[in-house]
Amino acid sequence: MMNDLQKQLFALQDKEYAAFQAKLTPNIPADSFIGVRVPVLRNFAKNYIKNPEHKEFMAQLPHKYYDENMLHGLLVSQMKNYDECVAATETFLPYVDNWAVCDIMSPKIFGKHKDAFFEKIREWSASNHVYTSRFGIEMLMSFYLDADFKPEYLELPAAARGEDYYLKMMVAWFFATALAKQWDATLPYLQKQVLEPWTHNKAIQKARESFRITPEQKEYLNTLKIKK
Repeated sequence: MMNDLQKQLFALQDKEYAAFQAKLTPNIPADSFIGVRVPVLRNFAKNYIKNPEHKEFMAQLPHKYYDENMLHGLLVSQMKNYDECVAATETFLPYVDNWAVCDIMSPKIFGKHKDAFFEKIREWSASNHVYTSRFGIEMLMSFYLDADFKPEYLELPAAARGEDYYLKMMVAWFFATALAKQWDATLPYLQKQVLEPWTHNKAIQKARESFRITPEQKEYLNTLKIKK
């Protein structure tokens, strides 16, 4: 039997979108997708967080549907108290089981507490749980590659190890972004082949696809590819 929230989400259902999302997230059972489009779900979350019931929903883990997990991630992202947001994130991360839910979370409050938050990033990025590690690296990419950048930050994603595709893709995405923003500090990681070969080559591929990398830089990166 569906609860009231699930009924509200099904009222927003787009079955074609559900099928589309299921193909993009093959590790999740197809019947877990309700099919609420992300812009619609974002709007729903903005209103739902005003409802006191949202706290009860966030305490009821695990959720049944992919869309409920997406909603949970959006609610976490809207939290304005830093300590409460960190606690809510840590409670939810063990239940995150796909890249889309992981990547939907981006609490702005974290960017206002960078000194304290870096210690959480260090902890999360080293996690054995794929999506906790992915989230930690994504937050490092989001908040620490610009004015607050330090070369030692690159050591965290470089140390991430594992054969999971979605973790390796995040590391590659991180280094491609780091090349665009912090070329001089990041380049030695490719020159010295610090990353495992697949991730190394994927980072180069993604960097060469970026409009933020100059043609000369792209040409040089191509010479650094690891030949199989």
